[in-house]
Amino acid sequence: KEIAFLSSVKSIKSNAFSSCRSLTKITISSSVIRIKENAFSNCRSLTQIIIPSSVTSIGNNAFSNCRSLKEITIPSSVTSIGCYAFSGCSSLQTIKIPSSVKVLECRVLSNCPSLLQVIIPNSVESIGVYSFSSCSSLQEIIIPSSVKSIQSNAFSYCYSLTKIIIPSSVTSIEDYAFSDCRSLTKIRIPSSVQHIGLNPFAFCINLEEIDVISD
Repeated sequence: KEIAFLSSVKSIKSNAFSSCRSLTKITISSSVIRIKENAFSNCRSLTQIIIPSSVTSIGNNAFSNCRSLKEITIPSSVTSIGCYAFSGCSSLQTIKIPSSVKVLECRVLSNCPSLLQVIIPNSVESIGVYSFSSCSSLQEIIIPSSVKSIQSNAFSYCYSLTKIIIPSSVTSIEDYAFSDCRSLTKIRIPSSVQHIGLNPFAFCINLEEIDVISD
C-alpha cells in the first residue's frame, strides 16, 4: 500500500506502477529526475504523493485517473508536465503549477470535476487543447499576462465558471475555447487578440455580454 524509493533511483519508468489500485502513498526519493508516462496512472486509492525538488519532468498520463488524490504540490524544479498528466483525478481540489512551466499541455487537468482552484504562474505562454475541459467545479480562473494563446476547448464544459480574465498578452483564442461554460455571463476580449477561432463561446447559454476592446 505504500512505496518509498531507494536513493539510487533516477527515473521512474513508463507504466512502472500503473493500475496498482491498492497503493495509497508514494514517497519519491530526491534522486529521481524523471517521472515517465503512465508511471502511476490508474492508482485509484492513491491519496498522497510527495514529489521532490529533484524532479524536472512529469510524463504523459503520469498520474491520470488517480481518483483519490485531493492535492498535489509540484516543485519549482519541474519544467515539463505532459499531456493528460493529472487528467481524471476526480477528487483533486487544488493544484499549484510552478513558475518553471511555460506550456500547459493537452488535457493536463481535464476531467477533474472537484477542482476548485488552480494557480497558473506568470511563466505560462500557452494553455493547451482541453487543458481544463470538464473541470465542472472550477468557478474562477486568472490567466496570467504571460499567456499568448488559449487553445481549442481549453476551458470547455467548465459549467461553474463565472469569471475569467483574459489579459492583453493574449493574441489568439481558438475553436470552442470556452464552449459550454454555462455560468459565464460576461467576458472581455482585449484588443491584443488577433485571431478568434470557431465558436469559442458556443453553448454559453447565460452569456449576456461580450466586451471587445478596440485600440
